[in-house]
Amino acid sequence: MLKFYFHPTPNPLKVALFLAETDLPFELVAVDTAKGEQHTPEFRAINPNGKVPAIDDDGIAVFDSTAILLYLSDKTGQLGAAPENRGALLSWLMFIASGLGPFSGQCVHFHHVAPEDVPYAKNRYMREIERHYQVLNDHLKGRDYIVGDSYSIADISAWGWAIRAPRVLGGEGLARFPEVDRWFNAINARPAVAKAQEVGKGETFKTPGDEASLRALYPSNYVNA
Repeated sequence: MLKFYFHPTPNPLKVALFLAETDLPFELVAVDTAKGEQHTPEFRAINPNGKVPAIDDDGIAVFDSTAILLYLSDKTGQLGAAPENRGALLSWLMFIASGLGPFSGQCVHFHHVAPEDVPYAKNRYMREIERHYQVLNDHLKGRDYIVGDSYSIADISAWGWAIRAPRVLGGEGLARFPEVDRWFNAINARPAVAKAQEVGKGETFKTPGDEASLRALYPSNYVNA
């Protein structure tokens, strides 16, 4: 059976939504990143990069949310794109994986987590995440979905971060990007979203904040400490 290595953060939630949409059976393996469980030899054998999500599909290990979504979509034949839209699907998945996601994460880090106030970094990441949302907003004009005329893993991937937009963007969140807001509300109303958000509810995860959790989450900050 598929093993799903999970923590309730944006990238694992994408995989949870795919699994909910397709009703694929899986075994949940909770990984408490604030306790450093992502750094154990057992988990590093699945993902050498020491991050969630990851899956073990009967001995086939796949890590990174975008890779997992592509792998599962190809395996099941579900939530992909028509051949003529394959290029667009890959383009938007990489737009999210290399831009929307990382800039969202860094924006949150420097606004809410960093121990020092770094105005340049805060401005840099906020302006870039706003720019990415504007690109997506312009693309979604007259569209219900990111790629083609049907719901796909591109929508799932973007949803995983859009659901955190109030924390990332602050203020009114997606309200500044009305096309993205319209798209998000439609995706977020899907029955599978509620099901995905229940994944891991029975698990107890440590709330980060103490030094041990910061060392577990951001080990590179402590290399010379």
